[in-house]
Amino acid sequence: MAEKRIFNFNAGPAALPLPVLEEIQSSFLNFNGSGMSITEISHRSPWFDQVINDAVERTKRLLNLDDRFHVLFVQGGASLQFAMAPMNFLTDGRSADFVNTGTWSTKAINEAKILNKEYSVAASSEDRNFCYIPKDISFNPDAAYVHITSNNTIKGTQWHTFPDTNGVPIMADMSSDFMSRPLDMDKFGMIYAGAQKNIGPSGVCMVIIRKDMLDMATDEIPSMLRYSTYAAKNSMYNTPPCFGIYTIQLVLKWLEETVGGLEKMEAHNQAKGKLLYDLIDNSDFYRATADKDSRSLMNVTFRLPTEELEKLFVEKAAEKGLGGLKGHRSVGGCRASIYNAATMEAVQALVEFMESFAKEN
Repeated sequence: MAEKRIFNFNAGPAALPLPVLEEIQSSFLNFNGSGMSITEISHRSPWFDQVINDAVERTKRLLNLDDRFHVLFVQGGASLQFAMAPMNFLTDGRSADFVNTGTWSTKAINEAKILNKEYSVAASSEDRNFCYIPKDISFNPDAAYVHITSNNTIKGTQWHTFPDTNGVPIMADMSSDFMSRPLDMDKFGMIYAGAQKNIGPSGVCMVIIRKDMLDMATDEIPSMLRYSTYAAKNSMYNTPPCFGIYTIQLVLKWLEETVGGLEKMEAHNQAKGKLLYDLIDNSDFYRATADKDSRSLMNVTFRLPTEELEKLFVEKAAEKGLGGLKGHRSVGGCRASIYNAATMEAVQALVEFMESFAKEN
């Protein structure tokens, strides 16, 4: 590509794999010999059938999904799922357990509250400003589901092992670490992930739902808010976000064929995380904000000695072609989002910059 690209550490919309962007660019005006762009073809055409079906099949292969699971594409991002899930499952006095690990969990709990649904907060890390993942949690055995946020982009925490819920299905918002590691899918009744952090552009949310969960869902809500609507129509009850699904398909192809699967993706992510956290831990200039055993491999959050230095750090990093390092506005500080598409070269360049910035200041 002619233009020089920066190293992109944005939290979302985030970096996409360069080979995916190049494939989109090369086929954008004439997709698959159709004489049309992917943004112009009919979602009822055989061209798009191939795209969506391939995305579903690749998802199933990467996660070792059996026939118990549906793969769906829903608009409205993860934020719609905060409301859609309780609308579907918390009927007839059924209750859900939530684990509150920060902003996104809090928003999910608030939607259940707005809908006047039954719920309990089984555990929370709010007592220490959400810098850790709770352990040894007691769940309600009669809960419809246990809701967790697998990775917190703002606080920089991540579930490294998932809780024992004694058979209650886990529902996970995996927007920011989906497809970054293998999963034991037997634990999960449903996973949802806004695409724009790890698997595609904004505008589409992938939902993976187990059929027994789907069977428990109500049909007494509007059609577009029912998971059964999407499952029955292969996510094409109405016009789906075609370009977003196409990009996801290409990212999944990259994960499967170029990276070599989720075990290799996880090893790569662990190596990137170690490089960055080792620098922070061996420095008296940088300070990680999350407890060591709860640290995210996707969003590395850290502070400098003063807010003035943090502002200067972000400015100087941008001058060096390192973008998106400002922390979330709600917490300040700095954040490097090193999702799947962030290369080791990008992380090495960041580490070198951090070392030189610390020496100079």
